[in-house]
Amino acid sequence: MEISAIRQQRIKIVTTGECRDAEDDLAVEEPLEIQLGFTESGKRIKKSISVTMRTPGNDDELAVGFLFTEGIITEKSQVSAVKSDVFDDNKVIVNLADDFAPEINSLERNFYTTSSCGVCGKASIDAIKTVSVYQDQDNVLLASKQVIFALKNRLHAQQRIFESTGGLHASALFDLNGNYIKLREDVGRHNALDKLIGHALLNDLLPLADRILLLSGRASFELIQKAGMAGIKIVVAIGAPSSLAAKLAEESNITLIGFLKNDKFNIYSGFERISAL
Repeated sequence: MEISAIRQQRIKIVTTGECRDAEDDLAVEEPLEIQLGFTESGKRIKKSISVTMRTPGNDDELAVGFLFTEGIITEKSQVSAVKSDVFDDNKVIVNLADDFAPEINSLERNFYTTSSCGVCGKASIDAIKTVSVYQDQDNVLLASKQVIFALKNRLHAQQRIFESTGGLHASALFDLNGNYIKLREDVGRHNALDKLIGHALLNDLLPLADRILLLSGRASFELIQKAGMAGIKIVVAIGAPSSLAAKLAEESNITLIGFLKNDKFNIYSGFERISAL
């Protein structure tokens, strides 16, 4: 069954001079329950670990990406299968390999998230500083400012749904020459990035150390944390970064760029990776 990310709604448009009937395109927002299937003490266990408000589509990528960026899994081999519930499109179960035991009880978090904020409700800032398996990788990257300037228009060329509804966030990957690679969209900015990272994990593309991540909105602490988990070293946001995002980027040796325009951007950390400054 094909799932649409857009739903049409009858509305009334009111101006100072008239009131008329029309139709508007709305980004679909529905809850997704992520379940985990794993073996413990010889018994198969199914556990619900998260409910997130998301735009339907690429739910397998979202579930796997969420588990990876939260540190529950670290590689593709730990996942045996990802299945949607046959009776409920808003449930997905990630079955883990029989020989892999996740440390569920050690995660001091409340995994209820909303589309606007993935951090809300979690126990503490310290609890979400997940350690990346790629954090110690040493790489020398260089991207020109011309490549960075061109990214915004290249994102808009790919982001058809966003321009239709104005309601979806996007996370996109580009190479160091600015060539488009992959994009995922969602009503939740953290979900869009989880989908993108989940795609990379399922297709054996991690780490993403030689890629540029472009965010359609602002850069939050959690988005930088997720980028770091995937080994991303250059993050560009069209909007503003938060103070915690900038701090984490510096601590994680990530180049963070914000307020991207066609002729201007700000660099908050990792200045050495952008050439011709």
